[in-house]
Amino acid sequence: MQTAAYPASSTDQTSKVDGYMDRQPDGTPKSPPQEQKNNGSEQEEQKSVEKTNSSSNVYSSGIPAALDEATMSQPAPSASEGPQVESMQSMQEAGSAEQQQPSFSTDKPAPSSSEASSRSTETQQYRNTGRSADNFRDRQLRKARLVQLLDLQRKRIRPADHTTKGRYGIQDFDCLQTLGTGSFGRVHLVQSKHNRLFYAIKVLEKRKVVDMKQVEHTCDERHILSRVQHPFITILWGTFQDAKNLFMVMDFAEGGELFSLLRKCHRFPEKVAKFYAAEVILALDYLHHNQIVYRDLKPENLLLDRFGHLKIVDFGFAKRVSTNNCFTLCGTPDYLAPEIISLKPYNKAADWWSLGIFIFEMLAGYPPFYSENPMKLYENILEGNISYPQYFSSSSIDLMNHLLQRDITNRYGNLKDGSMDIIMHPWFRDISWDKILTRKIEVPYVPPIRAGMGDSSQFEAYATGPTNYGGTENPEFTDIFQDF
Repeated sequence: MQTAAYPASSTDQTSKVDGYMDRQPDGTPKSPPQEQKNNGSEQEEQKSVEKTNSSSNVYSSGIPAALDEATMSQPAPSASEGPQVESMQSMQEAGSAEQQQPSFSTDKPAPSSSEASSRSTETQQYRNTGRSADNFRDRQLRKARLVQLLDLQRKRIRPADHTTKGRYGIQDFDCLQTLGTGSFGRVHLVQSKHNRLFYAIKVLEKRKVVDMKQVEHTCDERHILSRVQHPFITILWGTFQDAKNLFMVMDFAEGGELFSLLRKCHRFPEKVAKFYAAEVILALDYLHHNQIVYRDLKPENLLLDRFGHLKIVDFGFAKRVSTNNCFTLCGTPDYLAPEIISLKPYNKAADWWSLGIFIFEMLAGYPPFYSENPMKLYENILEGNISYPQYFSSSSIDLMNHLLQRDITNRYGNLKDGSMDIIMHPWFRDISWDKILTRKIEVPYVPPIRAGMGDSSQFEAYATGPTNYGGTENPEFTDIFQDF
């Protein structure tokens, strides 16, 4: 049985591959922010210094101020709270002003207070009824349109006979540098000798894959990536093998990991978190409707392309399912669903649990059940007690409560309407899903790179490592990896 290893420290680079970054890059994740009380001018002076330091970090790291505003101030009240407060204040001021105004006689007698109250109640009820009916019709129309758009995307899948076996070889690429390392091999930045474009090649040592009993996961990854076709999922261009290694040629996502951006910003504003969550939701919806469970959602497996859109990478734990459940204990500890930890059969609902963890970490800067002790972490997940920071909006908390449901029969994404319960949630009310899906929306962050030039500045620097690939002597395990 595959076991989930707790992430190594930041000094252990053997745990990073295909976009993977450690859970603890700076020692430990940020703890919930503690409010400090100062007196008088000391408080203002400290705020001024903190804001100045934050601003300098923004410019030195190349991160827009819009992304880093979460580290400078608490989020403003939600749109639903602001106007209500203002209207109440204005009503009180208007009431006090009326009391100060002199009374004037009119030809018509003024209605009694009971009559005025009754008419006001009837008018408000009428307005509320009409408003709720209009909202319901609008919601149904938006839902029907979104279902049509999603259905078109869900059907986009490569044919079963699509294969790239024998089309590429290591001799077709110039190996430039290492982008990441892992237990089975490395990820290299390469340039094609034919079209001069840049790609990422994932290299896996066949013997290590066999020894660690990862043959099924590796073959599933190749098969799934060879079939899927989605704007927020990395493209597999081809696979091949030599005597000792397996090779997977994929997109080069120049913007680096979302995890690195999150650590620089500490946490994201709600609008930014909504954008990235929306792209992940559409990708998961696509995978689930094609009977694929991903099982390893986390910021380390989300890369940014040159335009600032997400690309899901590392399908090593992805699996094709239909009516059958999964049983393997795999994934990243902070993101594991309680049914996985309990060694119970589980399904695609585990991905929606991970989505709830992902949204929480983007908004808070740390996962909700974090503990340095792995066993305590699992206990926290099974207990399911979550402490939400005060700056979380009520709609975001409501969404996470529906996603982080220990009972999968009540978990959003696993109900009758599937992902539509998440997509139509009030937290995403201001999201234009059709523009998200067609990538015609303004992104919150554009990576500061030289696009199309093989710029790897957003990735950590690694030693070049072995590049003596392409050997033909004493081939190993060719019968096991026949599809490569």
